[in-house]
Amino acid sequence: MVSIQNQIILITGASSGIGAACAQAFAQAGAKLILAARRLDRLEKMAEDLAKLGCQTHLLQLDVSDRAQVESTLASLPPSWSAVDILVNNAGLSRGLDKLYEGNVQDWEEMIDTNVKGLLYMTRSLVPGMVSRDRGHVINIGSIAGHQTYPNGNVYCATKAAVRVLSEGLKMDLLGTPVRVSSVDPGMVETEFSQVRFQGDADRAKQVYQGVTPLTPEDIAEIVVFCATRPAHVNLSEVVVLATAQGSATLVHRRE
Repeated sequence: MVSIQNQIILITGASSGIGAACAQAFAQAGAKLILAARRLDRLEKMAEDLAKLGCQTHLLQLDVSDRAQVESTLASLPPSWSAVDILVNNAGLSRGLDKLYEGNVQDWEEMIDTNVKGLLYMTRSLVPGMVSRDRGHVINIGSIAGHQTYPNGNVYCATKAAVRVLSEGLKMDLLGTPVRVSSVDPGMVETEFSQVRFQGDADRAKQVYQGVTPLTPEDIAEIVVFCATRPAHVNLSEVVVLATAQGSATLVHRRE
């Protein structure tokens, strides 16, 4: 394991789920954290808790789907926080579970703007600095949905397939530099994901994980930190991780 003590890690979608778990895991590894999310109140509470671990944080209220906001916010980072070592593109969401021809166009826009464009805006803003400093790592949070389409997942699956392809393309474009690119692609993880998909319907969200022991955000955070702490000559390009009870995007064994 290579030390990432005092490295600057920027995590999008840091206010809950996998992003919050990554913040905790990186803090325990001694990193300095830039936490970005739309919900500033949650970030402020997290920063208080992380300070007890001796972790320095810088908070950004940020909607990654807003290009002007991303560019201006990142351009105005204080000098002591501007040399980002690791970017964790975690912000993402799913809306609805409809047939494509019955889909809600606004849901499509929100998924594409956040999952694809948001990742692009963040990457475009921060990777040039990594290249110029001869160090850096981009870790994208993808999904099994980017490898296998499932019924009614159409546009969400398309956005996560885009994350997979963009990760591959960025790695090719960075060839000859020491900047690494990883994609961590989970299956079922119990977070707010399903509540967001079903517009806050907690009962419907709960059914997604019924009879299954899903992955936890902490499981994924541990893998993200593992990717970040490999020796400089090692690049974990793609990690697909499923719960033991999940065989594919659609095949899940549920206990009675």
